[in-house]
Amino acid sequence: MDVPANAIIISFGTDRVFSLNAIDLADAMARLSELVDRVQAGEVIDILQHGQPVARLVAARTPRQRIDVDQLRALTDTMPLQTEAVDVVRSMRDTDRY
Repeated sequence: MDVPANAIIISFGTDRVFSLNAIDLADAMARLSELVDRVQAGEVIDILQHGQPVARLVAARTPRQRIDVDQLRALTDTMPLQTEAVDVVRSMRDTDRY
């Protein structure tokens, strides 16, 4: 279940899980524009019918951007080569305080 970090979730030990941002279906129909704005801002809103969750409003996922391989290669070519991990850990152990 994908839920934003700021959502508060309630579970009663059953399959029914809903957020505190729950609204009755009739109210949701009357306030749809406001609910869409809230969802775009990151909220998750459950729609209840007769007190039971029947739908969930969540923001649509935006399509991922394709990676420009040439641009990525140009970026990584400018980075210094890494040393072996064991050498980094030994250096941290011997010289750094933690």
